[in-house]
Amino acid sequence: MSADNRWIWQTPGWPAWRFDAQALQPAISAARLAQGRLLGLASSLQMIDLAELQLTEWTQEAIATAQIEGEVLQVNSVRASAARRLGLPSASATVRDARTEATLDVLQAAVGQWQRPLAQDDLFAWHAALFPTGRSGLQAIVTGGWRTHAEPMQIVTPRMGKPDVVHYQAPASADVPAHMAAWLQWFNASQGAIDGLARAALAHLWFEAVHPFEDGNGRIGRAVVELALAQDMQSPQRLMSVSTQLLHARADYYAQLQAATGRAELEVTPWVQWFATRVQGACEAATQHIQGALEKTRFWSRVQAEHSGLSASQHKALGRLFDAGPQGFVGGLSTEKYVDLTGVSRATAYRELTQLTELGLLVRTGQGRGTRYGLAGDAGLLSHE
Repeated sequence: MSADNRWIWQTPGWPAWRFDAQALQPAISAARLAQGRLLGLASSLQMIDLAELQLTEWTQEAIATAQIEGEVLQVNSVRASAARRLGLPSASATVRDARTEATLDVLQAAVGQWQRPLAQDDLFAWHAALFPTGRSGLQAIVTGGWRTHAEPMQIVTPRMGKPDVVHYQAPASADVPAHMAAWLQWFNASQGAIDGLARAALAHLWFEAVHPFEDGNGRIGRAVVELALAQDMQSPQRLMSVSTQLLHARADYYAQLQAATGRAELEVTPWVQWFATRVQGACEAATQHIQGALEKTRFWSRVQAEHSGLSASQHKALGRLFDAGPQGFVGGLSTEKYVDLTGVSRATAYRELTQLTELGLLVRTGQGRGTRYGLAGDAGLLSHE
């Protein structure tokens, strides 16, 4: 708690958040530049490639926002569900997982309503979707409604044999409806009035400060970020995953939230600045993903145009080498590993590797048992086993 024994919501003037726009300019500008590069690159994608990008980002966002809370979703299940929602074919026949469906329900609902005001009932619906059984684990909770329990809503670190460390205490349950009415009014009125990235940062911070639900506040709060960013971009397309960046910096994420809410001070420039860097990172990660996809498309176009007679096993080996990237195939692709990868005989593996080398698609290094193969032109990048 702050030195004067008040939490941020007890500060005179609450909730009149303040930030230094000039101090934020470098971080906001860097994030906007990264966002512009991403949007420009995405605009050059074919429909199928754009859909694949959205599928990847949907999958990453769902997995990350759950994992931040310690919940693990299965990649295949998430990807199959996301593909279905995007109208894409899915190779997975995975049985639908309730936790996966709930997480994606909330994310889909959030970005899907970017053109209309957010209402209390929307938040209630998102919350009810996250907890369809009315329980968080084994404990029954209020779902689809604000918390009502009389005991304080606290974020604590338990200590064996010592008093718990209270990092934050939210407003009393009885006061939540009034706090959230103010939050909703601001959220709907602020669109276009302040920078969209700053608005997303403030919306998340304010929501977490109120902590209006018994459970699920983090996931609902990050869904609010998704909605705010969709409104900022004027599009429901998910091209990046901010929650993945938050997961990568999970300890810092919690520390930044605590630093902003655990003191009686409404000046939150550091939080908005930090949040903008996460958006920048999300844009840059998505841009790298697109660039990799475009490079792969160009690679296969050249292979098909110049070497249309390659076997299925040669195609498979080239694909695995390309996908492996800098961290794959440590030690180099050997004849033995070609056999394991493709299922062909050793004699066929040697013949096909030799042909790929003669065609200029692979480069060969070493001799005898130390012979290794990597993609020509990218040997330093892809000749790792």
